[in-house]
Amino acid sequence: MAKKELFIKRCYEIVQELKVPLIDERIYSKAEITETRYGTTIIFTFGEDESVIRSFFGLAEYYHTIVLKKRESFFIANGSLLFKLVSR
Repeated sequence: MAKKELFIKRCYEIVQELKVPLIDERIYSKAEITETRYGTTIIFTFGEDESVIRSFFGLAEYYHTIVLKKRESFFIANGSLLFKLVSR
């Protein structure tokens, strides 16, 4: 399996474990995320350490919000903050 596929698979596993609501391409037909709309964008980059993924989805738990998946990235929007999780 390619590294990106393993990243996506592990993200889905952690989302199920933490019971975080996730909206992905299977649910919506088109999503527009305008990153410039937010005052601050914080990017989490996954290399090899799974704690980056857990920390990111922990923010969704903390803010009691949903996670949006678009292509190979995950987003959490909260007020003027946009959190983004990507893989190298």
